[in-house]
Order: sequence, then structure tokens, then C-alpha cells
Amino acid sequence: MSAPSPGLLASVADLHEMELARQGGADIVDLKQPAYGALGAWSSPALTAAVMLWDSWGPARPALSATVGDQPMVPALLLSAAERIATTGVPLVKVGLFASEHVGACIEALAPLATRRRLIAVLFADQNPDFGLLAPLGAAGFAGAMIDTADKAGGPLTRHLDPLTLSQFTAEARRHGLMTGLAGSLTLDDIGPLAGAGADYLGFRGALCEGGRTGRFDPARLAAVRERLTTAAGSLRG
Repeated sequence: MSAPSPGLLASVADLHEMELARQGGADIVDLKQPAYGALGAWSSPALTAAVMLWDSWGPARPALSATVGDQPMVPALLLSAAERIATTGVPLVKVGLFASEHVGACIEALAPLATRRRLIAVLFADQNPDFGLLAPLGAAGFAGAMIDTADKAGGPLTRHLDPLTLSQFTAEARRHGLMTGLAGSLTLDDIGPLAGAGADYLGFRGALCEGGRTGRFDPARLAAVRERLTTAAGSLRG
């Protein structure tokens, strides 16, 4: 069986970028403040406005996700941050699981919220990610799991994990009922090698901006990523 063709997740920093991402064909519009860390969070008022805008797009709209911020692996604090995002109505809530002996307790603490909101766990390629967490994530009711990078200065995802290892991640995640995504300073040249890894989505921020991940969102760069993904999908089907 061939690997699924990955969709495009575009991380955006404000409402204007949301519109540009939708117009450019993003499959998931991901609300993230790149200046505030790997998973920098929007404020609650901004998230509420984003959900209102998303609602106005109608039934053909892309999916919407938001990050909870770079939180310490303290179960109560992580749950509080995730609940803040979920309360705004964002349907997909991305929770970073940074390297810590308390990750298991954090997953358990988030399980009740996972019954009410679709939670996406984010593991980090540059922190020796434990694929053994995928089973408890599935058991806890999480909707998905992603691989990203914590240190954006450390290069793209592919510098830390090879496509075969990432294929093993997506296969194991799918076995536990989790949708999957791959992200982490991805470039146009990463799309070809990663397109066949089996992920549901590839995520981009820096590649969509002039001047890096905190720079100006550029529709032309988004179009180039969209085109490269379409070409890669055609190769997979061929």
C-alpha cells in the first residue's frame, strides 16, 4: 500500500496571515507565535477572534489548530494551558511533550480533556523522542501526534531523524489511531524525502516567510510549498 499524500499545515502569527494561508490552500491553519518559542501561544482574545474568522469561512474551510505554548512538564500547568486554548473553541489543540521524566503523568492529566477536544501531542526530534509514548497517547484519547524540533537554530527535522525513522513513527502512530504530522524548520527540499513517510501533514513556518520564521508571511513562498507538495503527491500516486 502506498503512503498517503501529506497535506499542508501552515503556521500563522495573526489574522491576516490566517487569510493568506486559507487563500493559499493550506489544509490546516495553525495558530502559533513563533517569536515566543517552538510552540508559542496566541492570547485568548486573539484565539477567540481567530475562531470567529474561521467560522465565517464556511464548510469548505481548512482545519484549525493552535499551540499551547512551551510549557514545563508539570501536569497541572500543562492541563491549565491546554484548557485555556480549548476554551476558545479551537478544534485542534497542540501540546508539546518536552523531554522529561514526568511526560507520562502529563499524558494522564490531559486524558479527560482529550475526551472533549482533539489534542495533538508534539514530540521533538532534537530531544531523543520516545515513540513508546504513542501507545499511551492513543489510550488517553489523543487525536494525533507530531514530530517537530524544539531548537529552531539546530536545523530542519531531517538533520535529526531520517525518513525511515519518521516512517516508523507515522506507522506506529497510525497503529494507535493517531493522525500524524512532521514539522521542524522544513524547507522545499525536505518535501520530496518526507512525502513518502506516511504523515497526514507536513508543517511549515520559516519556509513560508521572508526573513525566517518570525519574518513576513509570503503568499509566493506558500504557493511554492503547495506546488512542491502537489508534485510529490503525484509521484507517490505514480
